[in-house]
Amino acid sequence: MTPARVLTVAGSDSGGGAGIQADLKTMLALGVHGMSVITAVTAQNSLGVQGAWELPAEAVRVQYRSVVDDIGVQAVKTGMLSSAALVETVAQLLAGTDAPVVVDPVGVSKHGDALLAAEALESVRGRLLPTATVATPNLDEVAQLTGVRVEDEDGMRRAAEAILAFGPRWALIKGGHLAGSASPEAVDLLTDGTREHWLRAPRLDNRHTHGTGCTLASALASGLAKGLTVPEAATAAKEYVTGAIASGFALGSGIGPVDHGWQWRTG
Repeated sequence: MTPARVLTVAGSDSGGGAGIQADLKTMLALGVHGMSVITAVTAQNSLGVQGAWELPAEAVRVQYRSVVDDIGVQAVKTGMLSSAALVETVAQLLAGTDAPVVVDPVGVSKHGDALLAAEALESVRGRLLPTATVATPNLDEVAQLTGVRVEDEDGMRRAAEAILAFGPRWALIKGGHLAGSASPEAVDLLTDGTREHWLRAPRLDNRHTHGTGCTLASALASGLAKGLTVPEAATAAKEYVTGAIASGFALGSGIGPVDHGWQWRTG
């Protein structure tokens, strides 16, 4: 049988820990067929991003149409869209695609490198987020997009409300940075503005977390492609990424990646 098909629209990470590479590894691990539209090429390793080169909007559009028009998709996940031109192009493509969309509004890398031009923010708010079935910002991205600074769980509710105002059906506010390492839990809030689902897991003492956001969003898209509801897919994605963080490993001399194949090594 043909597996469910998931398309990632994102940048390439030459170090293999995040971006397209993390997305495809996650999709393979979760039993779906991953496909890709590359939006940018980065020179990236465990220490940071040494360079980034955006692809032309037409190259992104043709990649997308090539896959969707022939193979089809059951879910789409977006990641690094570094310019307003790319955001506008991808938003237009998503608006014409009948499949769940997970928007990971990538703003900065794990090392603090800017991956989204300031002038693209309005396009993300006004064009990209309204296409999303689920938007998955972390707390830094929430602040970048809405100005809301989150310091506690009530703040996560305010953040979700601000993100939902831009039009996604659900917001998954990732609270991994909440309260720093003092908090015993890594807590995320999934809500559609009416229903709340608090996703909790132990905070793990492992610095090797490169690719966490890409991995969570791709796991969520994989669950949606397999027919799970949004709460079911988010819960499964949280479980998968928690295991991947627990097994994250050193690579190079900086921050290593999460382990996308942790399930195969733990039985």
